[in-house]
Amino acid sequence: MANGNNVTVVGNCTRDPELRFTAGGQAVASFGLAVNRRWQNRQTNEWEEAVSFFDITCWAQLAENVAESITKGSRVIVTGRLDQRSWETQDGDKRSKIEIVADEIGPSLSYATAQVVRNERREGFDGGSGGSAPRAVPNSAPAGYDTDEEPF
Repeated sequence: MANGNNVTVVGNCTRDPELRFTAGGQAVASFGLAVNRRWQNRQTNEWEEAVSFFDITCWAQLAENVAESITKGSRVIVTGRLDQRSWETQDGDKRSKIEIVADEIGPSLSYATAQVVRNERREGFDGGSGGSAPRAVPNSAPAGYDTDEEPF
């Protein structure tokens, strides 16, 4: 992400993620995000608010995890890059939109708690739809772990 096109937003999901698969089997999930901005008008001393709406797209294992973890109303933190898509309608009108292609998504813990469940690592980690069921992350070393072994 060293190309200067980085964005981080915090907001509420406006719809449940929709999980689909490409013809090649790659998972892709999309959902909407509402980002609120609040400020006090200095002339009226009234609070004012503006809401921006973003479409979020995520791929591979992240897409599958998001589809299992996030629901409408969830407050999340999204980091990724801006991506512009253009297309032409059936009437020949040109359309374009900017969306956020997510690299990371996590729950916002400002007003909530979360329980982290770690997925088993998949062979090749290509984001395919195989592998084991999720398991809880233990607080102690797993059975068979050699404490003298380098962690990475």
